[in-house]
Amino acid sequence: MSAPHAQEGAAPHQTLSLFDAITMIVGLIVGAGIFGTPALVAGAVQSEAMLVTVWIAGGIFSVIGALCYAELATAFPSAGGEYHFLQKAFGRQISFLYGWARLTVVVAGSIAVFSYLFGDYMSRVINLGTYSSAIWAAFIVTALTVVNYIGIREGKATQNLFTVLEVGGLVLIVVAGLFFAPTPVVAPVAAAAGDAGPWYMGAGFGTAMLFVLFTYGGWNDAAYISAEVRNPDRNMSRALLFSIALVALLYVLVNIAYVKGLGYEAMARSSAVAADLLKNTWGTTGEKVISIMIAIAALTSVNGSMIVGARSNYALGRDWPLLGYLGKWHAASGSPRNALVVQGVIAIALVALGATQNAGFKALVEYSLPVFWGFFMLVGISLFVLRQREPEARRPFRVPGYPVVPGIFVLMCGYLLYSSLAYHRANALVGLVVLAVGAVVMLFSHKRK
Repeated sequence: MSAPHAQEGAAPHQTLSLFDAITMIVGLIVGAGIFGTPALVAGAVQSEAMLVTVWIAGGIFSVIGALCYAELATAFPSAGGEYHFLQKAFGRQISFLYGWARLTVVVAGSIAVFSYLFGDYMSRVINLGTYSSAIWAAFIVTALTVVNYIGIREGKATQNLFTVLEVGGLVLIVVAGLFFAPTPVVAPVAAAAGDAGPWYMGAGFGTAMLFVLFTYGGWNDAAYISAEVRNPDRNMSRALLFSIALVALLYVLVNIAYVKGLGYEAMARSSAVAADLLKNTWGTTGEKVISIMIAIAALTSVNGSMIVGARSNYALGRDWPLLGYLGKWHAASGSPRNALVVQGVIAIALVALGATQNAGFKALVEYSLPVFWGFFMLVGISLFVLRQREPEARRPFRVPGYPVVPGIFVLMCGYLLYSSLAYHRANALVGLVVLAVGAVVMLFSHKRK
């Protein structure tokens, strides 16, 4: 850019308070998934006790992962987040492939999915015709891109507002299910076929954990704001742990409310579990309320993904001349404006794809799961590598229980990588194709250099 504040020397500044960081992380974690995935999890496991167990296990796993990320983010703060950690541990090639996957599918795809979900629910209020959902989705991608283009202050204020409203919506579900819903007719719970054997080896547990950790997903993106948090030595670890503890408590209570308000079997069969609960409790008024809640949840996910996604794109462009357009930081706005615009364009293209191919973009996000868990495992391994390679580096926060705790994180990521490959089977090849294209771009960039 030619603007006076877009020079390459501009860099992120510490403008986010502890409260800003907490609301951003909570907003990244708590998305529209919690309004739908609990039914899928209930259908995958065999009992109410196991249902609560997997949600608690998801919270514990997220805390273990957050401890690892807190060490990496405080020792090596960077707007590049995981991209930066992978680069330091494994070199430029691995980090490029990770940044490429985020740029092309992972983040832009998530923005498209949640924007489309927002469009689905807004269309119930104001229908704009055959492509109403896509029109609403493209509108909100454009609007929130503009908000974040203006500056990080506007982006974080928007995120704070959405997060407060979203958490309020989850509290409403808990109150409705635990205190106001009529007593459901309880039917016996049938064991899922093929779930014989130890609980940790059953297909049901692996599938359930994929859905649970998808719903907990987003806390890792806190690494991308580590260079912009005030007093990061103390506040990064506090923000991560407090956010995950709050979300885990809400998720467990929400699932208990679903079971109490609907009954376990009805919950497992529901295609819109939150809507069914509020409809049973407050009729059509409840349905309207849940539509607004899910729309707000979708907006929170879109806005948070935009903020962190643009920062990983910025890091990619900063390090690779072929994508140098992305690596410009606009000092006055405190945001990587070019990266935001490119990200928005890709997300709108995926929205258009979804409109013409019946939600094909959602499949792209699902197919990225093996890629995501593979790189997630590498981030965990990078903690071991950097402990050995840079033992004298300043580490304001160290993972307690090293090496056992980060070892558990790496092993769990490996298990989820296996589960995602088993769950998606041949569809995982799409993620490999994306990486192959990225490898070609990387080689071309080397040749130009």
